[in-house]
Amino acid sequence: MTLNETQLAAYLAKIGIEGEVSLDLHGLARLHRAHLLGITWEAIDAFMDWPSSVAPSAAFAKIIEQGRGGWCYEMNGLFGAALSALGFRVTRLCGCVDRPVLGDAAIGNHLTLRVDLDRPYLAEVGVADALFEPVPIGVGPIRQRGFDFSIKAADDGWLRLHNHAHGTARTVDFKPDHSDEAALSAMQAWLMREPASPFTNALAVYRHTVDGYVALQNDRLRRVTALGVQQENIDGADHLAQVLEDVFSLSVPHPERIWEKVAAIRLVTA
Repeated sequence: MTLNETQLAAYLAKIGIEGEVSLDLHGLARLHRAHLLGITWEAIDAFMDWPSSVAPSAAFAKIIEQGRGGWCYEMNGLFGAALSALGFRVTRLCGCVDRPVLGDAAIGNHLTLRVDLDRPYLAEVGVADALFEPVPIGVGPIRQRGFDFSIKAADDGWLRLHNHAHGTARTVDFKPDHSDEAALSAMQAWLMREPASPFTNALAVYRHTVDGYVALQNDRLRRVTALGVQQENIDGADHLAQVLEDVFSLSVPHPERIWEKVAAIRLVTA
């Protein structure tokens, strides 16, 4: 799916982009930064057992029309659809978070994007706490906003993006030519429903800032920059609702129900 003219205008307004967008690295990086600063990464649907989809059209409705955020399938899905509508050459890639630990059975637990310009670039707005700008697809070190990343060769032609030291997702594996929509759909469904999914048993919400990001994990709110981490605890439903609205710019239904589930997790882990 690509966005139609009206949808594209709404998306660009959402992320604060005005004027022409150049179909080059400068334009891609501008959009990449604006998307991450303008849209929150969140997996609340999986946590609350609310319906979700891998379709970019569903991501558009949720994020742009309903004031929500999204996880990798939605964030990279919407971003890819917008890039295609603008005229970029985009390929949806079937990737895997933490493949060294989870193995090949987890391939498809992440959607990422290849954008072809003067060379192929990794456009990645779907890892909650990682890259802020697109990077060339190739082996080497990466430094952005004071955070250190790298891409290294893995086995069987896979490339491995290593996240920074504070990152929750430690690695993301991808192949520049590997697309598998069936695997993406299957893993999205598994992540949405299974108790073993990291998203069904923990609240996860992230938002990039100019110098880092803010992360909400259950009742813990962290502000992370390259200089360090500040943390505070969420102490109730009203506090959670305020944080979701003011810190993450989310319009989420029934925040009190979300807090009930977070509170239950606190009792089990106390």
